[in-house]
Amino acid sequence: MLYVSTRGDAPALDFEAVTLAGLAKDGGLYVPEAWPTFTRAEIAALAGLSYVDTAVAVLTPFVGDALSKADLRALCDTAYGRFAHAAVTPLVQLDARQWVLELFHGPTLAFKDVALQLLGLLFERFLSTRDTHLTVVGATSGDTGSAAIDALAGRAKVDLFMLHPKGRVSEVQRRQMTTVLAPNIHNIAVDGASFDDTQAMVKAMFADRDFASRFTLSAVNSINWARLAAQIVYYFYAAVRLGAPDKPVAFAVPTGNFGDVFAGYVAARMGLPVAKLIVATNVNDILHRALADGDYSVGTVTPTAAPSMDIQVSSNFERLLFDLHGREGTGLAASMTGFEARRAFSLTPAMRAEAAALFASARVEPDAMDLAMRRANERSGMLVDPHTAIGLAAAYAADLPHDVPVVTLATAHPAKFPDAVERATGMRPPLPRRVGDLFDRAERYDLLPNDRAAIQAYIAERATAA
Repeated sequence: MLYVSTRGDAPALDFEAVTLAGLAKDGGLYVPEAWPTFTRAEIAALAGLSYVDTAVAVLTPFVGDALSKADLRALCDTAYGRFAHAAVTPLVQLDARQWVLELFHGPTLAFKDVALQLLGLLFERFLSTRDTHLTVVGATSGDTGSAAIDALAGRAKVDLFMLHPKGRVSEVQRRQMTTVLAPNIHNIAVDGASFDDTQAMVKAMFADRDFASRFTLSAVNSINWARLAAQIVYYFYAAVRLGAPDKPVAFAVPTGNFGDVFAGYVAARMGLPVAKLIVATNVNDILHRALADGDYSVGTVTPTAAPSMDIQVSSNFERLLFDLHGREGTGLAASMTGFEARRAFSLTPAMRAEAAALFASARVEPDAMDLAMRRANERSGMLVDPHTAIGLAAAYAADLPHDVPVVTLATAHPAKFPDAVERATGMRPPLPRRVGDLFDRAERYDLLPNDRAAIQAYIAERATAA
């Protein structure tokens, strides 16, 4: 399995190299040269398998020769052995057709753990045979940071520099990052920045050849293919439990950076019978506008009670655009250069029609988000976080055949957003016992201005040269 850049001007890499590289040298994102496919019999054979066995089956085509099946299984055993639920990502039924896929049983209570626990182990495994020190630079709207820090803290040959927009993550999210005091972890709060600002800085650092040449840079955001690949697994795991391949299943996905829902797109390309992928956004609705009207134009980020979705530039959307462009990287590179200059891009009618075959979308207002939280609690006894509530609101509003089960991805534990949950439901969710001392731990982070030169100087002082 080789991987190519969405912008068509970077060397093809194998799974190991693409995992360590993160972003392609031409500024594009890596995708498989061709999508692997599963037969109906291969999908049916996943029924009843453990999560680890499912992960090995689904990931093997993407890993190629980079790892043996035995090595991949050992890494998955270690990664998912840290989860608090034996099913890893259990399905919970809300009513006759609505289901919730709980993705928050990892160590930092968010779906990012599913991928990042494995990615940290992949970094360590691949670096063990190289005379290389990795400088990982990431940006977070909340959950990626804490999950990456937990996964990489104390690991040999890796330094992590994680940027978050000051004041725009929840207190639990911030403390999960800033209370990890491992010497290879560097937390940077960026003053006056949005997530889009921090994400743009990270991409610019990779594109800055002078800076990038001084270090071996890599990424933990979902621009890293290996992280995204790990998220494909739970679509298969959920769907076969609801009747796949004999029965199609729809998924409602709370969406900010498009990585989680793109993993569902990959699952569909592999042969999983996905009836619809419902892209659920909050009022920062660039993805809804793009899919509904073809309007992929950047607006002003509005802070909300669902901060992980307060995004206007969704990096992973470029991966879908690559397919909608006929996998022609040169043309897409020109389109993305134009988007970066004008902050706007229009999908053609043909592109919109192709996307609409699989994707639907919804913009969920704050009142509808609160209503979804109350509805889940009053009707099913479940507390859900604001992001999951946005997915549920979109799921309930979706126009689908009555016999299609709808799975909403529960992306975070409600205790990560206790104020928002309590406002909507009158109930304050407690932190699970395994992180119950979070508010007693000392914090450590550095406050830097919203200035790439200042942040690059900070990293250069602390990172290990290539």
